[in-house]
Amino acid sequence: MTHTVRTAVMFSFIAALILLAGIMQGWNNALLILNMGLISAIMALGVNLQWGFAGLFNVGVMGFVALGGLASVVVSMPPTAGAWTLNAGPQAIFALAVGIGIIAACIYAWNHMANGMARSIALLVLLIGGFFLYRGLFDPAVARIEAIDPAATGYLGGVNLPILLAWPVGGLLAAGAAWVIGKTALGLRSDYLAIATLGIAEIVIAILKNEDWLSRGVKNVVGLPRPVPYEIDLQNSASFVSRAEGLGIDPVTASTLFVKFSYACLFTAVLALLLVLAELALKSPWGRMMRAIRDNETAAEAMGKNVKKRHLQIFILGSAICGIAGAMMTTLDGQLTPGTYQPLRFTFLIWVMVIVGGSGNNFGAVLGGMLIWFLWVEVEPIGRWLLEVITSPLPADNALRVHLLESAAHMRLLTMGIVLLVVLRFSPRGLLPER
Repeated sequence: MTHTVRTAVMFSFIAALILLAGIMQGWNNALLILNMGLISAIMALGVNLQWGFAGLFNVGVMGFVALGGLASVVVSMPPTAGAWTLNAGPQAIFALAVGIGIIAACIYAWNHMANGMARSIALLVLLIGGFFLYRGLFDPAVARIEAIDPAATGYLGGVNLPILLAWPVGGLLAAGAAWVIGKTALGLRSDYLAIATLGIAEIVIAILKNEDWLSRGVKNVVGLPRPVPYEIDLQNSASFVSRAEGLGIDPVTASTLFVKFSYACLFTAVLALLLVLAELALKSPWGRMMRAIRDNETAAEAMGKNVKKRHLQIFILGSAICGIAGAMMTTLDGQLTPGTYQPLRFTFLIWVMVIVGGSGNNFGAVLGGMLIWFLWVEVEPIGRWLLEVITSPLPADNALRVHLLESAAHMRLLTMGIVLLVVLRFSPRGLLPER
């Protein structure tokens, strides 16, 4: 079987699974699986750029996805009026700028002053004095912001722009964070890079959970604007209702299907654009150079290639794609919930998608994202049904049967492990190997 035929067969299989879910469980459920599968495929594509192109072991995907979600809030939500009329917002932003300036001053002193007592004293003065100056400006401003109707706002809000702009902004925000992280961590060995990125991702989540003035913390930001119509508006539209009734569909059902299908069209367009760009990059001289660096860094350095610079480039690009996916997911959810960002879902499951699909193959990453997400959603109900069939001869109150049925939720993790082991055993390069 040629590679092209294999790819077509694999994607046809995914399409058949989604169609089967629509027939058996309803088209609302199938479209929801499709939408989240598309977003997961974009995340997997970003990780595949880093690992498949350059061999960078980034296990901080969750942090970049969360930054994309934050971008949705900052871009689309209206500003909290009281935060700006009381000058609390400008003071908090000024305090952050002062903090950045203090850090920059410390770096300058370290790099430009001679080693000795004078440099040590200067650094102590900058650090201690700067800390109290920063806290003196920042803490009162934050207290005033978080006191503004904390049940509904209590944060700065956003700039009230169309939420579609949040998707590229999410990519830029994640790219900026990746630049800072990469300048620090990309000189480390692969295992230390993994530890560093995981730790930094946890720091990002901790900030989102605890800095209420920024994203309302665990109180969540709800009611994000949408790039597609609201269901109630469609149901109140006479033309839409007449078209739905003409098709024999209840207007309420038709409105939810239309909204989810509209999201699917938007997500498919973004995925297609990113996939085309990734393929062009892979087949370009730059892409061939990145794979040469991945395969043998020592030989690439001997040929005059700046390995760390190239690693930084690909790290930023992959993280930006994860940030775009994070903004898209928050847009689909209609809310930012920092408490739901977990490494299992937003880092390790994405890595399973890349490994199963085929590391180094962009189409493989997309395939893995769609397939693993489908299994992640469907395995639990299928597993519960299977356990009910297997234990049906037992009495309803049998301890073994009750235990197995209560354990059906763990079928997800068990299945992910089995799928990963089977693929690594029989197709170690993934379902669509790198060519």
